[in-house]
Amino acid sequence: MASPNFVSRQEWLTARKALLAKEKAFTRKRDQLAAERRGLPMVLVEKHYVFASADGPKTLADLFGPHPQLVVYHFMFGETWQEGCPSCSFWADNYERLDVHLAARDTALVAISNAPLETLQAYRDRMGWTFEWVSTAGNSFGVDFGVTFPGKTDPNGTGYNYTGKVFAEELPGVSTFLKTEDGHIGHSYSTYGRGLDILNMAYNLLDLTPMGRHEEDLSYPMAWVRRRDRYGVD
Repeated sequence: MASPNFVSRQEWLTARKALLAKEKAFTRKRDQLAAERRGLPMVLVEKHYVFASADGPKTLADLFGPHPQLVVYHFMFGETWQEGCPSCSFWADNYERLDVHLAARDTALVAISNAPLETLQAYRDRMGWTFEWVSTAGNSFGVDFGVTFPGKTDPNGTGYNYTGKVFAEELPGVSTFLKTEDGHIGHSYSTYGRGLDILNMAYNLLDLTPMGRHEEDLSYPMAWVRRRDRYGVD
């Protein structure tokens, strides 16, 4: 880290106000992007997905509960894995216990992974999480929504994050859905990669600090991340 530039309080205030103007412009732009996101057309979900849950088999429609909106976190957890992805675990720590707040705005939250339900439940218990987590139970949900690439192949041809490229067999993402009064389900939005940053409060807090994320000298940006019970252990 470079040595800090110490100035008078007045000089700092001048610089802070200049940055504030840029922050306000960014906020207005972000609001505009959010409005455009809400205005995207939707794709009718016609495939019948059945998931394994703690309450028995559930369809995609069941995952909405009493709400018209559903947010799905595509959690990287392959069928044969014994632990969830450290980075997805980092993100899960940031959306844990948000479900009650989202429900107040007519929205359900669920994590979906390819691993068997009992493996997911054991890992959730280990991490101390409470959000709903279901298994695809071998269905094609992860493949269809661009996060699962069996054998690093891409059946849909769109690649990860719409790049046409495949980087791994399992990758993270978020997808949102709307259920109409007559029971139809629309896929409204998906985001991947850096598009997930906004969900991570830890990163957003670090972005406010002088050192920021200070990941520049690491072998890859999240090389420092550990599962919450592994810091100081490995």
